Amino acid sequence: MSRQLLLDVLPASAPTFENYIAGPNAAALAAARALAPGHALYLWGAPGCGRSHLLRAIASGPDARYLGPADSAQTLRELAEAPAGARLPRCLAVDDLHLMDPAGQSALFALYNRWRESAATARAFALAVAGDRAPLAMPLREDLRTRLGWDLVFRIDPLSDADKRAALNAQAAARGLQLAPEVLNWILTRYERDMRRLAALLDALDRYSLAERRPITLPLLRAMLADPDSTP
Repeated sequence: MSRQLLLDVLPASAPTFENYIAGPNAAALAAARALAPGHALYLWGAPGCGRSHLLRAIASGPDARYLGPADSAQTLRELAEAPAGARLPRCLAVDDLHLMDPAGQSALFALYNRWRESAATARAFALAVAGDRAPLAMPLREDLRTRLGWDLVFRIDPLSDADKRAALNAQAAARGLQLAPEVLNWILTRYERDMRRLAALLDALDRYSLAERRPITLPLLRAMLADPDSTP
């Protein structure tokens, strides 16, 4: 199997509400789906819990914008200080608050103020923010910490192994595949815990099985991951 074939498969699919596995986070998913202009949402949880997935899903709709660590504080500042009559995107999603430097925190503080000032006007927009800790535990300037709790706040809990097992089995069944228990056990104990990457691995395994004309077994999975030409 060529390196290119696996690279074509392994990148995780675009985050959407439909491919988000809610598990214990059904209320957070419902709030993210329903987020409307004039409302704000803060999501927090450990790395790999799915908060960024939800934030990107929120920003995937029309007239929405996702801002992550690669975006500068100046970008946030320009949005917060746009001319009074300017209309911002209908939804702004700001990820990885915990990585922001003081300039970024200051710009996000200004953006929260802009959000509140416009909330009851025709220029209202939704604001979704995500970080790795609850507002009270976040090492931020106090005025920004207060603003994180102005509207809805949800903790995103990691999926249990049972949730991941059920999700992988469902995705395999949708492809007409049957995963042996030992294959699932190996994936869940030895591979990345992020659900999107687990789903991408299943995609790669399906393609590899077809290319090799072999059923999906634990030796096939190990062969795929050990093959230097199939290493992502």
